[in-house]
Amino acid sequence: MTADRILKANVSKWARYFCVISAAAIFLCGPAAHAWGCQGHEAVALIAQMHLNPRALAMVNQILKDGPIDATLNRYCKEPNLDPIADASTWADDARSIHPEATNWHFIDIPRGASKGDIEKYCEVLPDPASQTPPVSTGCVTKALREQLAILRSAQSGAQQRADALRFVIHFVGDIHQPMHDITNNDRGGNCVAVGYMGIASQLRNPQTESYSPNLHGVWDTNILVTNENGKTVQQFAAELNTAFAGQMDGWRASGSDFDAWAWEGHLLAEDVAYGKLPTAIPVETPVALNDCSGDNNIGNRMFALHEDLEQPYQDAAAPVVRQQIAKAGTRLAMLLNEIWP
Repeated sequence: MTADRILKANVSKWARYFCVISAAAIFLCGPAAHAWGCQGHEAVALIAQMHLNPRALAMVNQILKDGPIDATLNRYCKEPNLDPIADASTWADDARSIHPEATNWHFIDIPRGASKGDIEKYCEVLPDPASQTPPVSTGCVTKALREQLAILRSAQSGAQQRADALRFVIHFVGDIHQPMHDITNNDRGGNCVAVGYMGIASQLRNPQTESYSPNLHGVWDTNILVTNENGKTVQQFAAELNTAFAGQMDGWRASGSDFDAWAWEGHLLAEDVAYGKLPTAIPVETPVALNDCSGDNNIGNRMFALHEDLEQPYQDAAAPVVRQQIAKAGTRLAMLLNEIWP
């Protein structure tokens, strides 16, 4: 499959993130789902905090204090007594109502079967011929990281602008390490792939858009992590990962801040594990533009008909990847901030 055949979906504000809230009871749709869930993003931030030099830590706390989060903003993650960097880590999802231009900044849709190379072309948004709504190209996670880091570094940035840029950076470093944020198969990063998970059957949530939950994206966002955490506090989980992956962190830092390489890493993990370990193999789709899961010849219903059922073997294959990627994201986030404030 050649690169010039790749068409990126026009991603609407609401369709990209279908909700998967609990692995223990029932999957319900609430506010916008968070990559890595609340505790995953918070753990990334807390691991980063453990590796910040004193100046960088002081600057992070001061910037967040000088440009506070609007007290009227509805916060989905409500865990109390978080350190400022951890509280900031989930703001970018909450702030979609005030930053609609950031809708596509959380991911990059590298199609399954794509060849490694210049992945910036996947920031482009091309129109769905069946849609009456023109697409708006607002970038992708690799581009957003570069732009927000530039704002953070600029002496011309105001206090609130700088604080929001820092919050975006903290969040997007987490997002780019979630493998399903680096891949698509005409399925919105797995949002259109209905899956059963640990005994919970997938159910149709919207017949018009063919939206189901649980789905593959939501399981990777939240449920694999929730099952693996097994009731730990976010502080306990972050400390556990920091210890478990201490021997690999120097290598992750040595690889530098190549965001395209980070996205390609995630893409390969999604291909090899997220899709590769599915009980029923899903063929690579020929890339087309689509507005929701009813596109591409009803891909949502076609994927539901496969009856993917993810049980303990899948969890056992996926959980080590989730743990590693959260630890890697925290390590690399600290590296970025330490470079700004050595």
